[in-house]
Amino acid sequence: MRKFLKVALVALGLFVITTSISADERKGQKIIIKKLKSDCGFNGAVLAGKHTQDQWEEIYKAGDLNKEIKIICPKSKPLKESYLPHVYEFLYNYAVDSGNVPSC
Repeated sequence: MRKFLKVALVALGLFVITTSISADERKGQKIIIKKLKSDCGFNGAVLAGKHTQDQWEEIYKAGDLNKEIKIICPKSKPLKESYLPHVYEFLYNYAVDSGNVPSC
């Protein structure tokens, strides 16, 4: 019984750690609404639709996400590095070729 309890606690701990580390598209949407919408003049769905999933992936992997957002939204300020994985997740999941449409 003790071994089972230890294994269960370790599994639960790993689950919590891995979930908190992964990026969250909903958090990315909230960041876009809060930090970019007024400067860009459009919502996150329009921003995501500017590129395909492959293009967003290339931009993110090259470390140029802030630069690309600045090109699309010249009035915007650079996002914090900690925001970028979440924003990327949103942009990738709702890219022009994804077939997904964000709610709200």
